[in-house]
Amino acid sequence: MKTITYLSICLALGAVSCTSPGFDKTKSGLLYKIYSDGKGPVAQKGQFLKLSFTQKVRDSVLSTTDGSLPAYVPVDSARPIYSPIEIFPLLRKGDSAAVVMLVDTLQRRYGSSQLPPFLKKKDKITFGFKVLDLFASEDLLKQDRDQEMAKQKDREVSAVQAYLTQNNIQAKKTDKGTYYVVQSPGNGPQVDSGKQVSVHYTGKLMPSGKVFESNMTGPGNAPLKFVVGSGQIIMGWDDGLRQFRQGGKGTLYIPAYLGYDQQRGPGGKSFENLIFDVEVDSVVDAPKNNPMPGMPNMQMPQRGVPQGRPQPAQPQHK
Repeated sequence: MKTITYLSICLALGAVSCTSPGFDKTKSGLLYKIYSDGKGPVAQKGQFLKLSFTQKVRDSVLSTTDGSLPAYVPVDSARPIYSPIEIFPLLRKGDSAAVVMLVDTLQRRYGSSQLPPFLKKKDKITFGFKVLDLFASEDLLKQDRDQEMAKQKDREVSAVQAYLTQNNIQAKKTDKGTYYVVQSPGNGPQVDSGKQVSVHYTGKLMPSGKVFESNMTGPGNAPLKFVVGSGQIIMGWDDGLRQFRQGGKGTLYIPAYLGYDQQRGPGGKSFENLIFDVEVDSVVDAPKNNPMPGMPNMQMPQRGVPQGRPQPAQPQHK
């Protein structure tokens, strides 16, 4: 029997046609094809699938788990909602699957008059799935997810360390994991919990060094203000800036788990390691009733593929 790999499915999806032979249809009209050896139990309602997947439109990757955390999704009764979750009750551990969603059909079903700029009429959104595991309970899922999160953290830290080594950067590391270089420590009050700090910064992607945002110079260059220890800012800032006093300057090298984690970061991808050149302009006692969150800001989501109809994301060009 010929082995069908997850990679071969993703490659085939790049040229799939709506009339491709061998593709079945769900009740909603969703095109799909499952590659299975027929062994093992089929997923049941209340169980959970562990998936690797790639979502594409034309030659652009919308989202993928490659090189990062797998997705964990609940299995529910099949409903005709024109979504990949329709085929979850058909899958077994070890199965691979291909799914095709037509943009025109999405518009008709959900009444969207405008398309995102990266989608066109007649486009096909394609998914390639691989079922890595099947869990009977959420406790078993959590145990596996904790292990995967530890592996992801190790990958992020290794990538930051490799960047520092390749660029001959002598950085120190905080207990929480932020790498930092102090150019000038400053001589004013210390950055600490309960202090409101004002910061000028330039944010860069790692490893490219591409600048994605800066308030150092030019219009709109007012410093960013936030209260340390209040959850208003990404953890890498809250952690790393404590190495400085008012007037301090330096650079923070932030692993993704202390940044935007699985959320899309400023480079449009999940699990982005980031670099920030920072200048601490002021450190004062926080005003009372300070409601304003700073940016970069992070709301921690639940890991895994969102339930319901997938929303196409901005493409990740590689």
